[in-house]
Amino acid sequence: MRAFRYSLLIAGVLALGACTNFDSHSEVKALNEVQPVGSPFTQYLTEEYRMFANSEMNDMMDYPDALHFARKGLASAGGEVVMPEPISDWNLNTMHMEELSAARGRLLVAFDLGGREIAPQQAAIAQARFDCWIEQQEENWQDGDIAACKNEYLSAINALEGMIGPVMPVAELAPIVSELPPAAEPMLPEEAMYLVFFDHDSFKITAGANNVLDAVSGEITARNVNTIKIVGHTDRSGPAAYNERLSTSRGNAVRDALIARGVDGSMLRVESRGEGEMLVETSDGVREPANRRAQITFE
Repeated sequence: MRAFRYSLLIAGVLALGACTNFDSHSEVKALNEVQPVGSPFTQYLTEEYRMFANSEMNDMMDYPDALHFARKGLASAGGEVVMPEPISDWNLNTMHMEELSAARGRLLVAFDLGGREIAPQQAAIAQARFDCWIEQQEENWQDGDIAACKNEYLSAINALEGMIGPVMPVAELAPIVSELPPAAEPMLPEEAMYLVFFDHDSFKITAGANNVLDAVSGEITARNVNTIKIVGHTDRSGPAAYNERLSTSRGNAVRDALIARGVDGSMLRVESRGEGEMLVETSDGVREPANRRAQITFE
């Protein structure tokens, strides 16, 4: 079982809730429909993760990883800077861990030198190919796919470095990377955001949402979290007043589900936005799966 986390890094990783059979309400569908916002880098990265998630789902039939990278794509579509995969989240042997650690460090140096701003498309390609490489390397059985992702990453990072000027050689990065703690670049509590999707005109917690809420409760237990904020949302397919009530019901359903998992109710704060603050902009009356959600953040 691979060690991917159900989390969004605002300088790291995203998590949303949906069923792993990828029905019409899945994250992959939402990613295919979302209109990315934010910087040129986050918009290009959204497109890269869109292609990657669809390939994992439709070509590789790898539903867990398709779900994971669709979540990263949705985070990027919202304008968040999503980081390359942490090495510690993947089951790798020592040799591959060292090689990928150096590659990730090289990518981060390029980003620190302004690579996202100077060459946003090339930076997005480099990050997506790194994530492809680490995902394939963990599986470690399709040599052709591993080589393709690795070589595309190397080509992209070489091009990126050429656009931003000299960077530290990879050999000099190894000591820095080796000094990282086992949980490489752990996300801060305030950087986490989770989204739980709902069916149309419903506030019932789905099976996929339960998976995310399990992850949320685990994060709360493992981290120093003081307050959990839950914000309910709807799409624009009903009257605004009704949608305001429905968004409150969705927030309360998430609150109750977390309490059932042992989370202290005094830590939970529920708000509602109704049909405001849509993830996917639509006209009034449109049913949009990506907008039927509750958002969970930590403080």
